[in-house]
Amino acid sequence: MYFLTVSDEVLPVIYSLNIKHRFSDVECVLGCGDLPYYYLEYIVTMLSVPCFYIHGNHDAAEYTAHGEMLQYPRGCDSLEGRSVNHQGVLLAGLGGSIRYNDRSGAQYTERQMLMRAWRLVPRLIVNRWMYGRYLDIFLTHAPPLDIHNGPDRPHRGFKVFLDFMDRFKPRYLIHGHIHRSYRFSDTVETQYNQTTVINTAGYRRLWVEPRQQHGVVSPSSNKTK
Repeated sequence: MYFLTVSDEVLPVIYSLNIKHRFSDVECVLGCGDLPYYYLEYIVTMLSVPCFYIHGNHDAAEYTAHGEMLQYPRGCDSLEGRSVNHQGVLLAGLGGSIRYNDRSGAQYTERQMLMRAWRLVPRLIVNRWMYGRYLDIFLTHAPPLDIHNGPDRPHRGFKVFLDFMDRFKPRYLIHGHIHRSYRFSDTVETQYNQTTVINTAGYRRLWVEPRQQHGVVSPSSNKTK
């Protein structure tokens, strides 16, 4: 199954009438935050595929041309604090960044993010019992600590995500938040134990073999473009 993963940047290559041609093989969209709601709505409308998303620290309500206030992207499913089985691929998500100021929005201390991660555990245990694995794809907005993150406080990663990968071994952790223009690092894909960590700021196309039966997704049947 091909996934289109997006975050942080509105790109002409996607926000285009040619999107159907360029991404005709995409079967599901994953949003990792800090994107306008109209952008996600445009993608799912043009591609006619499901979209699961989490929040970034800059997400905010927006108004339509008719004056309607949108609190979420229509036609998309929030993955915040949830785990779902999408056609044999196990997904879960925790959005937001490290707390770096007193403004409202999806900002969390390490302790707060730890509590959010713990609330996912019962569902992950059910996944393990039903499918033989906890998780295939873990969506976050911020990166794990010391993987793709920046030197400043706003772009610091979460240590709890390292502990999460150690314990639940998702095949992928896909994050945003770290724009490639920041030049913190040219690395956008890092292997951490059994998890491939991908920075999807902008977009990536990801192939994952769906599996309903017991057993983890085979590494040989996964690739990114």
